[in-house]
Amino acid sequence: MFSAPLLRLAEVVLMEAREKKLRIATAESCTGGLIGGLLTEIPGSSDVVERGFIVYSNRAKSDMLDVPGDMIADMGAVSEAVARAMAEGAVANSNAHMAVAVTGVAGPGGGTPLKPVGLVHIAAARENRSILHEAHRFGDIGRGEIRMKTVEAALLLLQRLL
Repeated sequence: MFSAPLLRLAEVVLMEAREKKLRIATAESCTGGLIGGLLTEIPGSSDVVERGFIVYSNRAKSDMLDVPGDMIADMGAVSEAVARAMAEGAVANSNAHMAVAVTGVAGPGGGTPLKPVGLVHIAAARENRSILHEAHRFGDIGRGEIRMKTVEAALLLLQRLL
């Protein structure tokens, strides 16, 4: 299911987190659990991966991660503010030390001129550190490809926070 380069990246992230005795949570919207799936594809990941939140709906983002409903209403679910709040909420609502969060428009529909298909916001949070954020505009390259590129970008951002 996952490419060899993605599996190697996951191994490195897990190894670095393990060396620092850090546990990881994921908060996923547009990837629907693929980041957690990739991490747990690696044998022995259970000592690093604490939990994953699949928060596809706006209500789930609020209920599970404490993302304020007015923030979603004002900024939209696909926004920097929501991605940051998701990452923070994943750490706060778990026993993890750090988390990565993704929210985006995977398509094929749902895009707008301001938030086109392929726009993804990724945030990584770690206790007592500044939250990292990246916005990616992958373009309308197909739902599966957008999701896989998001998984890779999320792990790279998480790795930067290690």
